Amino acid sequence: MGVVNVTPDSFSDGGRWFEAETAVKHGLDLVAQGADLIDVGGESTRPGAARVDEDEELRRVLPVVRDLADEGVVVSVDTMRASVAARALAAGAALVNDVSGGLADPRMVPAVAETGAPFVVMHWRGRSIDMNNRAVYTDVVGEVLAELRESIHRAVSGGIDPERIVVDPGLGFAKRAEHDLALVAALSRLRTELGLPLLVAASRKRFLGRVLAAEKGAAPPPARERDAATAAVSSLAAREGAWAVRVHEVRASADAVRVAHAVEQAAEALPHTVAPVPEAKDTEATA
Repeated sequence: MGVVNVTPDSFSDGGRWFEAETAVKHGLDLVAQGADLIDVGGESTRPGAARVDEDEELRRVLPVVRDLADEGVVVSVDTMRASVAARALAAGAALVNDVSGGLADPRMVPAVAETGAPFVVMHWRGRSIDMNNRAVYTDVVGEVLAELRESIHRAVSGGIDPERIVVDPGLGFAKRAEHDLALVAALSRLRTELGLPLLVAASRKRFLGRVLAAEKGAAPPPARERDAATAAVSSLAAREGAWAVRVHEVRASADAVRVAHAVEQAAEALPHTVAPVPEAKDTEATA
C-alpha cells in the first residue's frame, strides 16, 4: 500500500504531493514501483496535528482519488469522516482506511456498511492533538487486542461484513517506541487471535527513528532517512502473514516482501523428514 499524503503538514513528506496533479503522478509512480494499492489522505494524523474542515479535506482528496481510479489504480481513502469516505467511494475508491476504526465519526460504520466496501479498523485511543498522553499500557499487546476486538464488534454490529474487515495495530498512535516494537514482535499473535487480515503501517515512524539513533539521547534521523528500517519491518510483517504494509517509499519494501515470500516458499519446499537421533554411547562399556 503506497501512501499519497495530499497535505501541507505531513510528518513524512512535508507537502511534496499537496497539489492534485503532483499527487496523482506520485501515486502512479508508486504503482510502477510495485504498490498494489494507493492510500490517499487529505488530513495529517501526525501527533499534535489539528483537524482540517470537511470541505478542505474533500477538496484535497476527491480529484486525486478520481484521477487515480480512472487510471485503473486500486485506491483506498484515508479518512475519519463518513462524508469523505462516501464521496471518495463514489469517486472510485475501493477501500476505506479509518485510523479511528469508526470511533471518530458515528456515521462511518453505517456509511461503509451501506456500500459494502472493505474497511480498515485501526487501534485508536484518541485524536492526534493529545494522543501521546494516552500511551499508557500495562500489557500493550493484550490491551491492543482487546480494544481492537471492541472496534471490530462495533463494525460488525453496524452491518459491515467481517470478511470485509482489515485490522491495523496502529503503530505510532498513542504508543511509545517500546509499545510499537512489542506490537511488531507480536504480529503473528495479532493476526492469529483476531483472525482477520492485518495491515502494518510502520513507515518512517518515530519508533524507527529511535531504533536508528546512533546512541542514547542522540537525535533520530529525519523521517525520509528511515526507509531501510521501514523495509526491515515490511519483511518481518510479510514473514508473519500480514495482508499489506503501508509505506511511503515502495520499491525497498516491495523487494523486501518478495524476498520474504521467496524464503517462505523455499521453506515449504524443504523435505519434512526427521533426522534419526544418534544412539547414546555406553559410557560404562567405554570407561
